Amino acid sequence: MDLIGKRFIQYYFKVIDPIGERLIKTGVHPHIITWIGLIFTLVAANFFRLGSFFLGGLFMAIAGTCDVLDGRIARETRKMSKFGAFLDSTIDRYNDVLIFLGLMIYFTQLYIHVLIILAIAGSLLTSYTRARAEGLGIDCKVGLMQRPERITYVAGAAILDGLLGWFFKALFGMEHFPIIVILWFVAIISNFTVLQRIMFIKRKLGDIK
Repeated sequence: MDLIGKRFIQYYFKVIDPIGERLIKTGVHPHIITWIGLIFTLVAANFFRLGSFFLGGLFMAIAGTCDVLDGRIARETRKMSKFGAFLDSTIDRYNDVLIFLGLMIYFTQLYIHVLIILAIAGSLLTSYTRARAEGLGIDCKVGLMQRPERITYVAGAAILDGLLGWFFKALFGMEHFPIIVILWFVAIISNFTVLQRIMFIKRKLGDIK
């Protein structure tokens, strides 16, 4: 998590740890949390589609928290399984695409559609390169922007846009300035992360000259 401060991470886990403990006590299966996360993502995507960025960002953050909690619950309750890991990874890809599709439906500008397509490509390929590397026996977690960073920045920008969009419009003369800036950022850095992983895997395989 190179693009997320350590203090923020520590504070975040301090907040969600009690939630995880309560869920563990209820005996809920981690797969249920995974599916609930998908439902929250669908709600977030719908709010983005309607232009309700604050609520979209809020539900996106909740969905991201579900993704953290399902893994923790699986580890704490010893319910980790290969299928669970596969299901979680698959649902994550749906979550990634749905959020960006919600934004694409809302925005009408062609250049924003291009940014979103690049962001989707970067997001999916970041995950694919790691999975493919693992198939080659290589642990590949390098790169500036992994999924936690994407969720944090897009959800944060959406919430900021919803709260202070009027301020940024007055300052920069552009509607939805925070979210558009973050789309640029994600489109560039996520694909740069893919390049980082390609070079890392190439070095690991000993093919670099």
